[in-house]
Amino acid sequence: MTYTLELNPDELLTTTRTVRKRLDLGKPVPIEVVRECLEIALQGPSGSNRQTWHWLVITDAEKRTAIGEYYRLAVEKYLAGSRAAGKLFADDPVRGPVQRRIGNSVAYLGDRMGQVPVLVIPCLEAKSLPAGNQAGLWGSILPAAWSYMLAARARGLGTAWTTLHLNYEQEVAAVLDLPEQVRQSVLIPTAYTIGTDFKPAPRQPLDEVLHVNGW
Repeated sequence: MTYTLELNPDELLTTTRTVRKRLDLGKPVPIEVVRECLEIALQGPSGSNRQTWHWLVITDAEKRTAIGEYYRLAVEKYLAGSRAAGKLFADDPVRGPVQRRIGNSVAYLGDRMGQVPVLVIPCLEAKSLPAGNQAGLWGSILPAAWSYMLAARARGLGTAWTTLHLNYEQEVAAVLDLPEQVRQSVLIPTAYTIGTDFKPAPRQPLDEVLHVNGW
């Protein structure tokens, strides 16, 4: 097994961050390490144990470049919108600066997604998307995707949870020759990190969002 960082469970869960600027774009990621992370991801929940998931691992330079260009276009549109991360809480002296840093890092990754050594796209087989209770569908892949990111963090890899590429879902599907019934969930750039010292992120106090036995 690949060397893993000395992190206890709580440290792993609270320091698995979205990594953008600290992805090492020049260091190759062995496919064996990615496979280890995916073996762990496959222990994630799957509704009725159907396991109708598929994991696209993209290392081919031309395909990464093509996907990266679609992602860049999506980021460009996102950053121009009023709901972009960097524009939220602009008047809040505490949260505003944090949001602006996030906006800058989103722009950074938008220009470099195609340079990330490994792109991972977890997918599900679904002939059609239900009008209601889509949580039941996506609950069979998204927790496993998070498990992949945790496993990657434990091995010194950085990842980011991104979905903007879905603005060009059909175009990305064409790049990867995906069958029509295979639905993409998230796009997870994967690379070794520049340093491994990540810390918990600022979050709202628990008591501001906790509801016990009702609203």
